Formats: sequence, structure tokens, C-alpha cells
Amino acid sequence: MKTRHLLSNTFGLLLLGGAVSFSGLSHAAPQTMIVAGGCFWCVESDFEAVQGVSDVVSGYIGGDTENPTYKQVSSGKTGHFEAVEIHFDDDVVSLKALADYFWKTIDPTDAEGQFCDKGSPYKTAMFYQNAEQKAVFDASLAKVINTKPFKNDVVTEILPATTFYPAEEYHQSYYTKNPLHYAYYRASCGRDNKLERLWGEVASKKYH
Repeated sequence: MKTRHLLSNTFGLLLLGGAVSFSGLSHAAPQTMIVAGGCFWCVESDFEAVQGVSDVVSGYIGGDTENPTYKQVSSGKTGHFEAVEIHFDDDVVSLKALADYFWKTIDPTDAEGQFCDKGSPYKTAMFYQNAEQKAVFDASLAKVINTKPFKNDVVTEILPATTFYPAEEYHQSYYTKNPLHYAYYRASCGRDNKLERLWGEVASKKYH
């Protein structure tokens, strides 16, 4: 993961697409969505200010080692992704809206990692927890493939969720605890510049 950082820790609020109902997913809050988008500091900061999101937890998913440490995961030997668990109220923001937003916060064409972070822990994925979530994620992926403004193939996987292990406390809300360091990392890693080249916009700027 190396060094990381923040563009700003001042956030505005914006409703993502309104509340959309999905069978089996729209009756009660809270819900959770698990995604991997490279550096979990950045994914956490991109989602935490979205209206309807109550919490975003950085952690690890997909590997074989129980209760892995950051050092173990970053070695690339455990098979885990750096990921986040997003807690949200689906009466305020839908799973579909969050899934569609996710794509524009990552480079879905990079099979080696994300931006300046390379290796298996930094690859992208969406982790479904039930059949309804898989259907939403599959539909969102199909929409991206059909409308993407770039030529390269989308390589982000949609995978069944396994045990999600929260990361060490110092990683949680890192962008607010260490804003200068986070800001330096994000800028030097070129995350937002690459997103703008891919998508023509940086979706998370709505919240920064």
C-alpha cells in the first residue's frame, strides 16, 4: 500500500440516484456491500460521505488465512483483497446506486492492481452476499460493459463473499486521522487523474 493520503476532508452531501427498491433488499436498514477497489483508505473516503452510508470499514476478504494482518495481506501470499464493508440505509440510497457509483471510483481495466499499488491485494472486485446482490452487481457490470467510454476490457470480478476481517484500527478512517499523508498518497498515486482519463469525471469529487 505504501504511502497514502487525502484531497480534502470536507464533504458535501448528495443523494445517489434516490432510493430504488430491490426484492429482498429494500425492506429494512441497514444493509452492507463489500467491494475491493485498491487502497482501502481511498475507497473508504469515497463512500463515507455518500448520503445513506452510515459507516465504511476497511478490511480484508477472499484469502485463506484467518484474522490476517496488514503485513501478511500486503505480502500477497494470503490471497486476500484489501476491501471495504459499506453499511448503508437502503431507504435512503439503493444498492444499485452504490454499485453504479463504485465503477467510477476505480480503474476496472487493470488486472494487476490499482493505480500505483500493484499486486493481488489491490485488485478490484465486488463481493455478493446473496442472490439478490449478485443480480444487482451483474446488471451494473453489464451496464458498464455496454456504455464504457474506453476501449479496454473490464476485468473487475464479481465474487461470492467470504469472511470479511476488519483491518487494524490505524487503517480505519485513515483519511481523517492523517489527512496530509493521505492527500499526498492519493495525488502522487495519480488516482483521480487516471479516473478522469477513464470516465471523463471523478465521481467522488461530489463528496469532497
